[in-house]
Formats: sequence, C-alpha cells, structure tokens
Amino acid sequence: MVRETDLYDPIKAFLERQGYVVKSEIRDCDVVAVRGDEPPVIVELKTGFTLQLLFQSVDRQSITDKVYIAFPEKSGGGKANVWRRHKRDILRLCKRLGLGLITVAITGKPNALVNVHLDPEPYTPRKIKRRSAMLLKEFHHRVGDPNTGGSSRRPIITAYRQDALRCLGFIDRSGQARLPDIRSETGVERAATILQRDVYGWFMRVERGIYAVTPKGRSAVVDYQDAIRQLSDMQ
Repeated sequence: MVRETDLYDPIKAFLERQGYVVKSEIRDCDVVAVRGDEPPVIVELKTGFTLQLLFQSVDRQSITDKVYIAFPEKSGGGKANVWRRHKRDILRLCKRLGLGLITVAITGKPNALVNVHLDPEPYTPRKIKRRSAMLLKEFHHRVGDPNTGGSSRRPIITAYRQDALRCLGFIDRSGQARLPDIRSETGVERAATILQRDVYGWFMRVERGIYAVTPKGRSAVVDYQDAIRQLSDMQ
C-alpha cells in the first residue's frame, strides 16, 4: 500500500531537477519548493483524491498561488479508484479552484513517474450563452413549480412534458381527437411535433391527423392525474 511519505522523494527529485530547493513539513505544508525570488511552490500529499486534500490545498492558497495537490496513480478501475473514474471532473474542479494536480505512478523503489496534469493558474469560467438561454427558456415556459428540488423518484416534469400532458389529457377525455382541435383546445402550438415524435409512447395515430391514447398513455393519465388536472384548469 502506498503511503504519503512514498510520494515525497519522487516529487522532491522532480522539483529539484527544475532548480528548486525542496524541504518538507514547513509550517504544516507537506512540500515546499523555492527557486530564487519566485513565489514558493507548495505540494500537499495524500494517498488519494479527497475533500480533506482540497480543504488543505485551498487553505495554502493564502500563502502562495502556486499550490499543487498530489496523490498516487493507482492501477485498477474499481469503484475505489476515484481518479480513473472521475479524472475529467477532478481536473475541471482543480482548474476552477486554481490548483495544480500531480499524480505519482510508483513502479517500485526508487523508480516513480511524476505526472503534472495541471498547473495552478487563475480561472474564470467561460459562460455558454446557449446553455443560459436554454435554462431561462425552460424556466419561463414551465407552468408553476411541479417538481421537488433534489427528488429523483419520478421523472422531472419539464415544460415539454407539461405540453405533452395537456395533449394527453385532452385526447383521453375525447377518446380520440383531430390535431387542429388538440392544438386549439390545449393551446399547445407544438402539438404536431409532440404527437409525431411521441417521445413518451403515449399517443397513436388512428388515421391522418387523428390521434388516440396508447395503453402506456392511459397509465400516464393515472400517474399524472394531478398535473393534468392542474394544467387543464390553467387553460
């Protein structure tokens, strides 16, 4: 099993090759490296990627901007290997926090491979206008607040699902219905798209322009009866 102390010598040697003077355990910092008049480099060591490692490293940013986290690059792809399972997310998180990231692949003393995946630098998230526009569009088109934040027990009722439920409720009450009547009675302008795509498997075309409810749709009428009633009252 790799210990934190097993990481020190490879990282020290790596930094010394770049001209740093390296010392350990300086005022609670695992590794401190100094080169001339440059700001000090701090490396925090752990046997794996943990919140505690992030907490310590963020605290060290009050000393210097050049803070790295370091942990062993373990083999195997099981659940315990957080780095392999969440590499992209970990890199993204460290980048947002302005932290550098180093992994050490220990192949047997004294051999080890030090891998610098990320250098610390200021980070300003790039805003994606399309995602912001889609968020606001969904917010403004969704009727009421039909979901409970944090709940994953049932599908999220989106604005699209609400429009589909309006169509479903009307067709179910009518037995079958013509597309122009569905559109006019429900106020759902995209009714044709919803019925033709039939994302949820609720609708079937009886003949051109006329739709009925499938068995799956009848089950949905029962499951979403409160939502359908609420949406019908708002029409």
